[in-house]
Amino acid sequence: MSKVIFHAGHHPAVLAPGATLSEFPVRGGGPVRDARGRPLHDLRISVTDRCNFRCTYCMPREVFGSNYEFMPHSALLSFEEIARIAGVAVGLGVQKIRLTGGEPLLRRDLEILVGMLSRLRTVDDRPVEITLTTNGTLLAKKARALKEAGLSRVTVSLDALDDQMFERMSDSHVSVKTVLNGIEEAARVGLAPVKVNMVVRKGLNDQQILPMARHFRHSGHILRFIEFMDVGKTNGWNLQEVVSGAEILERISAEFPLEAISASYRGEVANRWRYRDNAGEIGLITSVSQPFCGDCTRARLSPEGKLFLCLFASQGHDLRTLVRSGASDAAIAAHFTGIWSQRDDHYSEIRGRETANREKIEMSYIGG
Repeated sequence: MSKVIFHAGHHPAVLAPGATLSEFPVRGGGPVRDARGRPLHDLRISVTDRCNFRCTYCMPREVFGSNYEFMPHSALLSFEEIARIAGVAVGLGVQKIRLTGGEPLLRRDLEILVGMLSRLRTVDDRPVEITLTTNGTLLAKKARALKEAGLSRVTVSLDALDDQMFERMSDSHVSVKTVLNGIEEAARVGLAPVKVNMVVRKGLNDQQILPMARHFRHSGHILRFIEFMDVGKTNGWNLQEVVSGAEILERISAEFPLEAISASYRGEVANRWRYRDNAGEIGLITSVSQPFCGDCTRARLSPEGKLFLCLFASQGHDLRTLVRSGASDAAIAAHFTGIWSQRDDHYSEIRGRETANREKIEMSYIGG
């Protein structure tokens, strides 16, 4: 049974069994909202800036080569520091935490962090949903430990089924089979439904749209197509290389009729569609052609503890210094609230020639 501790003037702090008060923040007055009225619902935590892929749209080898200097381990937030910040965020309304990278499974003993986060409870005493985005290369080995630690679901990046195309997109020598094995193992241990993300780039892998759709129909997995986005400055983004969600939908519908279904919650990034023959569902993430800034409820925490309010932001807010200064949970919560309440980011709605070329964080650093 959960332990409830009351604080004057605050909602009760609900602790998971076995947790102690020092591990959990004081509750605030309910979900915080930004300058546009958007609540804080999701926290995406990048646990490392390293990756074993060099995807052309994320970490091109000409930039992230053998001489590239990644963060030293001492600069990264510890698992305890991550869990503490996450606990504060949950007290402010966060209901879902996604672990990203880089490639998060390169962070040693990540299941320990998952176990720490799984003990958090939302303001209405529900378990926080803990998810993970991965390229799948280490997933078959780690899936069971992650599930047992409390991971809810997993999302796997897979941009092609054709081995040569996949190797070209990921700039790696990993086979598609390795990733597919990871997906199946994740589903087998209960990390389902597995979401499979495909970034579509015109003239490169857009001919894989239908093969991917055919493969994942009836699989129980949810295939999601992502428009090629102008994240960072190293991926050579060109609007002419974007295949719109509408075009993707048209291509698939011509072979497999689809119908729209409603979002699971406000701020869900993907427009959801299901096959009319009940073969499953797909998602379309359309940041370029149909911006969804108005419903964006996500904050992002970088590996060294900077809070970013938008995937396309150029600067973050330092939380690590505050955490390591000995500040109380209440002080961290007040600082976090102040940052979020002033948030006015809506990059995709104002995207243009000037904004597309401005300085922005790299997706490899902050996660997708």
